[in-house]
Order: sequence, then C-alpha cells, then structure tokens
Amino acid sequence: MNECYDLIIIGSGPAGLTAAIYAQRARLHAVVLEKEMISGGQVLTTEAVDNYPGLIGIGGFELGSRFREHADQLGTVFVEDDVEGISLEGSLKIVKGKKDSYKARAVIIASGAVHRKLGVPGEERLGGKGVSYCATCDGAFFRNKVTAVVGGGDVALEDAIVLARLCRKVYVIHRRDQLRGARSLQESLLSLDNVEVIWDTVVESIEGENRVERLKLRHVKNQTGSMLEVDGVFIAVGITPNTQAYEGLIEMENGYLAAGEEGATSVPGIFAAGDVRTKQLRQIVTAAADGANALVSAERYLTQQGKV
Repeated sequence: MNECYDLIIIGSGPAGLTAAIYAQRARLHAVVLEKEMISGGQVLTTEAVDNYPGLIGIGGFELGSRFREHADQLGTVFVEDDVEGISLEGSLKIVKGKKDSYKARAVIIASGAVHRKLGVPGEERLGGKGVSYCATCDGAFFRNKVTAVVGGGDVALEDAIVLARLCRKVYVIHRRDQLRGARSLQESLLSLDNVEVIWDTVVESIEGENRVERLKLRHVKNQTGSMLEVDGVFIAVGITPNTQAYEGLIEMENGYLAAGEEGATSVPGIFAAGDVRTKQLRQIVTAAADGANALVSAERYLTQQGKV
C-alpha cells in the first residue's frame, strides 16, 4: 500500500470503464479494482443491446469488450480484488480489498448490482439445477423444454423473448395485471405463440428433488393456489446494489448510495456512478454518463485540494 493513487475506481462495468477512460485522458494516476476476472458487468449477460445509441443490436458481451478495449488502449491499470470497505485517513481514502489495501486521494464507486432473489423455499437448494437469473447465460440448457420467467420489467421480458426462441413453452409469472417493461418489449413478447403470461400471481416455492420440477403459485387477488410444471425458472425481479461494504460510511437511500448527477456522495472525495447510486434510470447509457460525470467531479475535487 505504499503507492498513493490520485483515483481508485471500484468496478469495471460501463460506469467504471467510462470513468477509467476519462481518467486516462485527464492524465490522472488511477487504478481500477475489479472483482471479476473479466470486465463489463451485467452487460455481458445481455444477448442484444437495442437502446445504446449508434450500436443497434450489438451483443452485450461485444459492447462490454469494446468498453474494456478502449480503456486498455489508453493504458488503464486493472487490479483484480474484491473490495471489503473504505476507511478515511485524513483526506486520504484507504480501500481495503481481500488481497491488499490501496490508498488514493479520491474514489469512484461503480460496483454495480446483483440480481435480486425471490427468497422462497427451494430457490437456494435448486440454484444451478433449474433456477437461473440469466436467460442469455443458461437458456441453451433448456432447449425444447418448458420454462418460467418471474417478473414484469424489461429484464424479465427480454429473458422471456430469448427463451421463447429455444423453449417449447415459456410462462411469464407477474404479480400485477399489467407488465412494467418497455412497450416495444411487451409487443414483441405478446406476439409470440409459445409465451403465456400468468397475471396477478406470485411464486411461493420452487419444488423438485434434484432439479426444478414445478412451481407452487398463489393468485394474489383470490388467494387460490396452483402448481405449474416446468423444467426451469428464470428470476428477474430487480437488482440489489453492491453497497454493503460502504454501510456506516456513506449516506444511503434504500440501499443505494445517495448521490446526484455529479456523483458526489456524503463523503468528500468519494463519488458514485452507475447502478449503485440513487437515480431514475439504470441502463448502460446512464451508467456511462455517470462514469463521465463522476470523473469530472473527482478531477475538480482533486484540483481544489491542490493534488493535480
């Protein structure tokens, strides 16, 4: 930990990689700490990205790779480590990882989010045995089989559309009487002959011996129960931000780091970007914008501190 950086960027999804690109252009002495062996974040699990301007229908893996390639070409330094917390040493920030600790004058937290779980019986036990959170990753295992998608937002609809190309039958289980996803996705989904939406219904348990065999369902309006035989279930009920390491240090709102468009958190010199911060829309394009904004704010902070 002898080396002191101008900036530490935590996370290498679209927000972190954009911040890294801007940091190199600003000639800051920066390092990116990434938990996974490969950069890109959740975008890597998206089959096709149709809402990133100028790159119509690009694969998520390819887009994530392009972000990383851009950062690499500018000379960004990456270190693989899992951040466990941040402490303050005067105006310096000490980022503690599982492998080492790192010191910097400013930090951008862009650690992203993870898939939210249903929290029902059978979910943990049958994880990887028919329970999945990524249709793009695992859909091929269910070719010509019967699957269910739980959720009604964009991710759930995208997953169901992906599965419909592979599976004999796809059920979409939604707790409300109308979907929340983009209208274009709803139209695409509802036009598919092998997709059936089960409205006003929740999953109470996931059942099976050594693999998923059926779902126990409950209709939320009349409270009637039913069983649905499936070979797999894909859970798409939202995300949980990776902010646990910063509890007690940074002000939060519903688990998200409280930060506006400029990315400033309640701790001077610590900024938030991407899915971890409070904001209306969490998509690739807004994550990239967050990364740029947070870097400009961090650079301004360092200049005011007389550090760059």
